[in-house]
Amino acid sequence: MSDAEFSTRYEETLIAIEDAVENSGADLDYETVNDILTLTCPDGSSIIITRQSATRQLWLAAKSGGFHFDMTTEGWVCDSDRESLIHKLANIFREQAGVDINFSDMAS
Repeated sequence: MSDAEFSTRYEETLIAIEDAVENSGADLDYETVNDILTLTCPDGSSIIITRQSATRQLWLAAKSGGFHFDMTTEGWVCDSDRESLIHKLANIFREQAGVDINFSDMAS
């Protein structure tokens, strides 16, 4: 994957996450600044998504830890446990924010 393809996929993913959060009606604030998406939960904790261009990874930080995702033919996949970004996000939002958000419409 070229740098341009990585950037495009990352940016599309941020937009899809924002859309899923917005469509859920959940009481979550979010903001994207300098390609970093910060989602603030009702308890004040944050879920942060950023890119690591050098390794062509998407990084996710939450209360439960930090996770690194590689783009594969199946979409973004966590390099430590092979869980998809879609499933990891759904679990993190359920555990950390107490909300169910459907990320299944996200493009892989």
